[in-house]
Amino acid sequence: MTNFSWPDPPSQTAYPVARAGFPFILAASFTTAVLALLGLTVPALLGLVVSLFICFFFRDPDRVVPCIENGLVAPADGKVVAVEELASSRFSDGPCRKISIFMSVFNVHVNRIPCDATVQQVRYFPGKFVSANLDKASTDNEHNAVYLITASGKSVCMVQIAGLIARRIICGVQPGQSVQRGQRMGLICFGSRVDVYLPVEAKISIQVGQKVTAGASIIGEWT
Repeated sequence: MTNFSWPDPPSQTAYPVARAGFPFILAASFTTAVLALLGLTVPALLGLVVSLFICFFFRDPDRVVPCIENGLVAPADGKVVAVEELASSRFSDGPCRKISIFMSVFNVHVNRIPCDATVQQVRYFPGKFVSANLDKASTDNEHNAVYLITASGKSVCMVQIAGLIARRIICGVQPGQSVQRGQRMGLICFGSRVDVYLPVEAKISIQVGQKVTAGASIIGEWT
């Protein structure tokens, strides 16, 4: 039977919400309250729907990570849109395997670390805002690359990519920080994509079209 672990302390609330969502929730709720006090029923109801959706979007559920030796977990919730081997990449030294996960506005948008490692560097790149499900989004869009190194010297790069609607990338880790598999590391507001670049010796266990859950789904393992 597979054991599980908590990479982060469990939340003390029944419906955990990412801190980054508080300003959006408060703004929408305040606007809704003003509309209601003014007697504008239809706009107030629309505001209530928007407020509830924002709460839904910024949900941040606790996740337990399967304790599978050498396992790699998904860095994001969503649909796998690419699994490919590359001869070279700006995010990897030499050949690598790339996995891309697209997050719709209905997915949890909190991103998580795929493996136990140390953060080598964090590099932000300004760019465009084309649809995140397109291949060119990996290089053309605004993105934030987190470079990781495992205890055995394996290099991993996790890239948060802005999309057509997304306009804010949040990263909560710093160079030199030790991180755990499944640990929260940031989020992307309002729909986007996460790419992870792995060494070619990594064994991939997912396919294009498969849906994965950040921190809980095994996407591969070290060999």
